[in-house]
Order: sequence, then C-alpha cells, then structure tokens
Amino acid sequence: MPSILPASYYQQFDADYTREVPAESYGGWKKSDIELSPEHTAVVVMHAWECGTMEQWPGWRRCVEYHPRALKILAEVFPPLLGAVRASPLKLFHVVGGRDYYSHLPAYQQTVKLAGPSPTHAQVTKDPVYEGHQDFRSKHVFVGERNWPDVNEGFKQLGFAPEARPVGDEPIAEDGHQLAAVCRAHGINHLVYVGFAINWCLLMSPGGMVDMGRYGVICSTIPEAVTAVENAETARQEREKQQALWRVAINFGFIFGLQDFTTMLKSLPKK
Repeated sequence: MPSILPASYYQQFDADYTREVPAESYGGWKKSDIELSPEHTAVVVMHAWECGTMEQWPGWRRCVEYHPRALKILAEVFPPLLGAVRASPLKLFHVVGGRDYYSHLPAYQQTVKLAGPSPTHAQVTKDPVYEGHQDFRSKHVFVGERNWPDVNEGFKQLGFAPEARPVGDEPIAEDGHQLAAVCRAHGINHLVYVGFAINWCLLMSPGGMVDMGRYGVICSTIPEAVTAVENAETARQEREKQQALWRVAINFGFIFGLQDFTTMLKSLPKK
C-alpha cells in the first residue's frame, strides 16, 4: 500500500520572454505530498567509503575537500537513517567501486550470479597527444602531481565505512548492469540514493543515476545524507550541491527531507 510523504521538486516552466531573464519566471522549488510504494522502493548507499585520516593521506584531502562533510554525515545521519530503513519494508542496496574490497562477500557473489557478466566498453585508440593531455590534466587539473602518491596509496586501502557496511544479505552491485538486475529481482523501480558525492559518483559513476535512468528507474535523494564535490567559487555556500539537487529533481526523481523520509519509514509495518 502506498505511503504519502512530502517531496521537493523543481518547476522548470514557464519562461517569460517579456523579462530580461526569461528563466526568472520559472516556478522554482516547490513541495508536495506524493505517493511512495514501499514494496517498489529501495535506499541505495553508494561509495560511502572508509578513506583514512588527514594524517594518513594529506595529499588526498588537499584535492578532495568534501571528506570532513562526508565523515560528519556518516557519523550523524547514516546510523539512524539506515537503522530505520532496515526496520522497515524498504530494501537496502549497496553500490561499490574504487577498488575490489567486496568481491569475496556472498551478497556480491549472489549479484554476479543473478546479473551475469557486465558488458565491456571498447576503448578508443590512444596516441602520444592523448597521453600528453591526460598527463597534463593529472598534474594541473586533478589531483595534482604532489598529491598522487597519497591518493594512490589511500585507494589501495579503500573499504566500506563502518557506518555503511552491508548487513546480512543486503545486495551489493558495482555497476548499472548489476544494480538493474537486483532491482528487477526485487521488483524495485525507485531508488533513493545516499552517499558521496551527489554531483559526481551518485550521478555519473557506474551504478549511479545516469546509469539507472537508462533502465527506467526513478532516482531520488536525501540532501542531509549527501554532499558534493565543490570548488573554490562554490564551497563556502555549497552551491554545487544545490545545483546537483536541482539536476536530480529535473532529470531523475524527487528530493526527500531526512526527517520526512525517516518519519515515513517509522510509520510502516516493521519487518
């Protein structure tokens, strides 16, 4: 039976061409009660990693500034949120990546058995100019020449953050092919993403919203349970996070407040 909860959405119409800036007449952010089908909805935790400390990998922190925000969310938001999900009828899925810290887990092996081999993508032919471009970008764009040793060593030890570790037989997937198979097996057509980062991995990485949108899945998120990759011009006000939430609302699904979502979970029958 569907549940009702408030959801934020963005009204991307009507542009008024009598204005100097026509888009300024868009309706903008609005809120409405919508139906949510618990039996067809899952929360998906994506790339909620244990990434070490500033003291261990200072070079990593110099180029990935959102880690302190992610740690705060893991400590304060994840335990009550995931606890409420696990006590409710909603499924809880996990999307992994970065390095292999999961292939030995029975829940992942079950996903591989269910989904079959993931498709491969033939790469374009590389030439010296291509290699030069990539070398330039790695030194001058991201992550910076002096930071690579720490980033590389940190990734070797990547794993589940303690607060985000799968429990029992919660499904684990590493790409959209696998996650879509899990969704089909469990009758899921709506995924609510939490994890890091909303404008990077959760949108673009394998198993993210772009991937799952191609399978017809509605993809939503909870602002308090995500953060974004910011830059020098946006970090103070976290404007990239706001832009990413707009993109989710326009292209993929809905924005659910943490308290509203948790209250809805607690109103459902216990597992």
